Amino acid sequence: MVDIPKVVAEIGCNHKGDLDTAMELISTAAIFCKADYVKFQKRNNRELLSKEQYNAPHPNPANSFGATYGEHREFLEFTVDQHRELKNYCEQMGIGYSTSVWDVSSAREMAALQPDFLKVPSASNLHWEMLSVLCDEFGGGIQLSLGMTTHAEEEEIVSFFERKGRAGDLLIYACTSGYPVAFEDICLAEITRLQQNYAARVQGIGFSGHHLGIAADIAAITLGATWVERHFTLDRTWKGTDHSASLEPDGMRRLVRDVRNVARALKSKETELLPVEVETRRKLKWEPATPVKAR
Repeated sequence: MVDIPKVVAEIGCNHKGDLDTAMELISTAAIFCKADYVKFQKRNNRELLSKEQYNAPHPNPANSFGATYGEHREFLEFTVDQHRELKNYCEQMGIGYSTSVWDVSSAREMAALQPDFLKVPSASNLHWEMLSVLCDEFGGGIQLSLGMTTHAEEEEIVSFFERKGRAGDLLIYACTSGYPVAFEDICLAEITRLQQNYAARVQGIGFSGHHLGIAADIAAITLGATWVERHFTLDRTWKGTDHSASLEPDGMRRLVRDVRNVARALKSKETELLPVEVETRRKLKWEPATPVKAR
């Protein structure tokens, strides 16, 4: 039986703070793209940001939805009840729901919704208090990206989950943090390195990409990634920082299709001659009248 990798269409904040747009993204990911999961983001901005960060202007005003960075983030934030509504809509659409959590309050709030898994973004993967909350208070899977993370910090993270008895529920993503990431910075061989170092210690190794196109994702599957996560939008020209590094619906549809097809192809022959070959051999293959040993 071939293990088919899971594909996560990360909506993140590409809904632009609009619940109807979020639901359209869900239905498109489910019906047209046939992804396995969609994923959002949850932040408590007063907890996550310092007063100075909250009141500072957005570093790219053209992408801002508020007068300050804090107002921008609040505009894009859904409430717990709205996340519950999104989860219920995912269930109606036949697609899994998840979200990234950035702080302790958000981790507790989203754990209460009991999704299949919660995601730790690269920016928060050293937030030990939040990681403790996930390990101690959430029974589902925990996924974690390793962008902007040193090898020593990776070891510290995995060891932390081992001490908590939760490494068997941990999936780690090879990731380069950039929007978008140039091909030479994707560094797919990191998947192989993570497998060599951690495959026996964690639940699995995935690939989280912020690049253009889908070629690198397919290569990631051939290197053994069991989950692929890509940002997802309805329009890459929309206002916001993540759209340019996201896949539009047809790109996500092709990604899901190709990941599943390549995974099915990555196996050895079960017999020396497959059934499809037997008939083709009868028609096409020249054979000597009397079998002889090869010279």
